[in-house]
Amino acid sequence: MDPQGLLCPAAALLLLMVHFGSPVCVEVPSDNQVVQGSSMKLLCISCMKREEVSADTFVEWYYKPEGGDNILIYEYSKGPLERVSPFHGRLQWDGSKDMQDVSITIHNVTLNDSGTFTCNITRELKFEIHRPSVRSSRVIHLVVTEEAGEDFTAVVSEIMMYILLVFLTFWLLVEMVYCYRKVSKNEEVSQESPTDYLAIPSENKENCSVPVEEQ
Repeated sequence: MDPQGLLCPAAALLLLMVHFGSPVCVEVPSDNQVVQGSSMKLLCISCMKREEVSADTFVEWYYKPEGGDNILIYEYSKGPLERVSPFHGRLQWDGSKDMQDVSITIHNVTLNDSGTFTCNITRELKFEIHRPSVRSSRVIHLVVTEEAGEDFTAVVSEIMMYILLVFLTFWLLVEMVYCYRKVSKNEEVSQESPTDYLAIPSENKENCSVPVEEQ
């Protein structure tokens, strides 16, 4: 059988597996810097290691200011629940339905919100005989600034743009000078030609005529 004939069915089967398969969970770190007055999503993703086993998930969010103690600010147990804290009224649950993403968002961030946030996830696996618990944590050191800091890439791009602008301006000036000199030289040559002809003696002007060949 032709190997190329097997390639298309195999590719189609692979696409079907990707399409109907469960989404891939990727644990990525959260941003840790925000400007005051804006909203900040504290990203906490904890991928389930055994998707074939169902589990009950419990989440606790703690906040620790600099030099202070941990404060329970948010928890999830059969539903989101906001605790009384300095963030009361400014927290929003942004977790996913499968409870692999258990993130929260802080609205109207202030300078006093800087500190350490800890996301504790506890999963109680539902086996037939026993229910073991699996615990994981994510730590985010949040820094709140008064103004947004300039991105290094943006600064480099701006510098390169100015350098390119200066180069193009210089190149344009050089081209203008070159064209001006070339035009001036052509005008001088065109002005010298009639003057040289008038300067030729009359007896020699007949020799300047173009001879006509007889048919």
